[in-house]
Amino acid sequence: MSIAITGATGQLGRLVIEKLKATVPTDQIVALVRTPAKAADLGVEAREANYSQPETLVAALAGVDTLLLISSSEVGQRITQHRNVIEAAKKAGVQRIIYTSVLHADNSPLSLAEEHRATEADLKASGVAYTLLRNGWYTENYTGSIHGAVAGGALLGSAKDGKISSATRADFADAAVAALTGQGHEGKTYELAGDESYTLTELAAEISRQTGKDIPYRNLPVADYAAALASFGIPEGFAQGIANWDANAAEGALFDESHQLSQLIGRPTTPLATAVADALK
Repeated sequence: MSIAITGATGQLGRLVIEKLKATVPTDQIVALVRTPAKAADLGVEAREANYSQPETLVAALAGVDTLLLISSSEVGQRITQHRNVIEAAKKAGVQRIIYTSVLHADNSPLSLAEEHRATEADLKASGVAYTLLRNGWYTENYTGSIHGAVAGGALLGSAKDGKISSATRADFADAAVAALTGQGHEGKTYELAGDESYTLTELAAEISRQTGKDIPYRNLPVADYAAALASFGIPEGFAQGIANWDANAAEGALFDESHQLSQLIGRPTTPLATAVADALK
């Protein structure tokens, strides 16, 4: 058996490989990356594989039985890039593809969901056995801004009182490993989200509790939040996307209480308090 992971030097990919190494012999793990030299520290075989260069993909997937297709980070190019990987996997004889999609991809209002819906359709039409891991929001998407919130005296956002069922990257990495190494996941779709749901007001309260400072949540109109993010150096288009996703969260797009993630990984997801404490270290 050989397991390959695309995007292996990304934040999620690295976690998946480290966790896989605890259960699978390293000679059965293949890191698929654009620049193999950057994967030297992973301790597994690294092969060049560029989503946008199909000629690299078939050779990279030679001998691979199971593929974890971590969605590309290049929003707007994902449909073609993922299709390239799926076609190459078919040619290389890959037996199963596990894909990291987005929570409730079939009906999510998130702008990100359209490309995921297209890839899910391509997988279902491919004839290759598949598993869909519809990952919810990373807790780090919010805890990554904690230091800025403390420095600025407030946590900013546009999510109003929307409930967010996020989980950490480590939680989602454990889900990927469970799907890669377990049995009975073929044809399954998992809606993956944290056990604990919270509002940004509640996140701000937790930050305040742990820092001993009064850090309120300040809800902004989408345009104002996007402008604030841009002023912090975030590219304008991405800043607009983040603000819009917050607005979607206000309407429930990031909420899920099915607990499928904790069921898949066999443990509770990481509590918000723990994630905040980790971010403050």
